[in-house]
This record gives sequence, C-alpha cells and structure tokens, in this order.
Amino acid sequence: MSSNLDQLYRRVIMDHYKNPRNKGSIEDGALTIDMNNPTCGDRIHLTLQVEDGKIQNAKFDGEGCSISMASASMMTQAVKGKTVEEALQLSSTFSEMMLGKDYDDSIELEDIESLSGVSQFPARIKCATLAWKAMEKGVSLDKD
Repeated sequence: MSSNLDQLYRRVIMDHYKNPRNKGSIEDGALTIDMNNPTCGDRIHLTLQVEDGKIQNAKFDGEGCSISMASASMMTQAVKGKTVEEALQLSSTFSEMMLGKDYDDSIELEDIESLSGVSQFPARIKCATLAWKAMEKGVSLDKD
C-alpha cells in the first residue's frame, strides 16, 4: 500500500475512533448484543432495530482499541437502512477482506476499506471484526 493511502486510511480510522458515528443505544424493543474480545479487552454493546427484514437503526457503546471502536462506528453506518441479507453480505465481504482473501469489490465499502491494512496484523483482526460478529449474532436472533 502506498504511504499516502496508508496515511489517508489511518486518518479515516482515527476520525471514526475520535468522532464515533451512532454511539449510544436504542431503547424500545431493540435487539441487544454484548460481545467482547478477551485477548484485547475490547467490548461492545450493540443495539439494532430491525423491522420487516431491514435494519432501521444501529447504535453501539463499548470500549476498546481504536480499531475495534472505529470498526463499530463504520459498521453501524454501513448497515443502517440495509436489509438483513445485505448486511450479512457486507459482513461476509468484510471478513474476506480481513483474512486477506479476494473479495467482491463491486460491493461499496466506503470508509470500511480503510481497515484493509489490519489483515497484515493477525492479532488485530478480532478487534476489527468484533462489531461485525455482534451484528451477525443480532440479526440471527431476530429470525427466532
């Protein structure tokens, strides 16, 4: 990765970390998912409002490293307004990117792409994927 692109990606990650989008929680019947990453100490409290198979709203709270909190901010932004299927496809694409695999680049990742460099640091992949795993767990609970 070029150093200019690397610097841009770092700025995007730090912006989401310092100015998280969708921080907080949703009251009134939202799905609630709590997950943690014991190796790093990251923890997330994710609330999702799913209606008619669509994620109407997503908010998170928690604490952790800049990668986990930035990823949670990006994930909540990315899945809002998407169908559950679209959100799961996005999560699958994100997982492939984190594992350094070829992924469907026709899917618009926007800010999420800035996390692509994390794949070079295996110990940090769990940090980046924590919020995504919480979202996957949450939408699967909705199907019950």
